[in-house]
Parts: sequence; C-alpha cells; structure tokens
Amino acid sequence: MDLLQAIQTRRSIRRFTPEPVPVADILTILDAGRCAPSGQNKQPWRFLVVRGDDPRRETLAGHTAFSRILREAAFVVAVFLDRQAAYHPVKDHQGIGACLQNMLLAAHALGLGAVWIGEIINHEPDVTRALGLDVGRYALMAVAAAGHPAKPGDSTRKPLAELLLEPLHGDET
Repeated sequence: MDLLQAIQTRRSIRRFTPEPVPVADILTILDAGRCAPSGQNKQPWRFLVVRGDDPRRETLAGHTAFSRILREAAFVVAVFLDRQAAYHPVKDHQGIGACLQNMLLAAHALGLGAVWIGEIINHEPDVTRALGLDVGRYALMAVAAAGHPAKPGDSTRKPLAELLLEPLHGDET
C-alpha cells in the first residue's frame, strides 16, 4: 500500500472478527512503532502485548469504557512511557504518539484494523499497577486494539482550509 494512500484511508476500527492475527504481523506492527522518531532517539516506549485468553485482557478491559473493543480484538498493545528512558515530557509524549500512529498505519497496510484507546489513561496508574508493572518506572500512554475488521471504519476529515490558521500563498506549481 502506498504511504499516502494508507494515511488517507486509515480509520479507527472498533469491531473485529474472531480470526487470530499471526505473530509475524504483530511483530511487524511493533517494529513500525519502534521506528518512530523520538527526542534524542531515546525511544522511551515499551510494549505489552496481550493476546487470546490472557487474563490481563480483562484487567485492561476493566479499566476503560471501551471494554468491548478490548475483549473483541485479536490482540492489544499497551504502550508505556519508560521513565528511565525519558528525555523531555512533551517530546516523549509526542514520540509515543508517533509510535502509535506508525503501528496504526502498519496494521492498516497489513489489511488489519486497529484503534487507539486513549481514554484508558484516565485510570493510570491503577492500570499499570494492575498489570504488575512498576508505576515509578512505567506510565501507561495508550492501548491499541487490533485484529481483522468486522466492518470498515468511517469518519470524515475537516477540509484542510478549515485547519489552516492562514491561507498559503505562493508558487502554485
């Protein structure tokens, strides 16, 4: 899939089939996240992958209003900030956002669907603690749920002109 096409056609998928996702595809998605830019190349993200009937799936589902999505997904990736690898709060959070976007695009390019669940961080650090991780070291940033789409995502984007603070002028060629 062409990169610009992937960016323009990727949508959040919130319904999944029960079909499993091969480990090779999960690793490809994680590797795409690993390749994101980060401040001073610190790469402060850490991944916890939960598949199948892993009891941690229910732990995650119990901490979000979007529990159905986490229960239906073939796998979920909890993305954490590793404070020991941190550089700068804003830059680290921006880098983790880029990491998540890379993973969402990789899933789309593989014919899978995914959705970024950010609401779950309203329950951080309880989620981190419930997963058995050190809350002094790790901070949950988001969860991505992924699998084979049961139905396509749909959403519209605002026209670019609405998002520009001022119009662009200059050479139109």
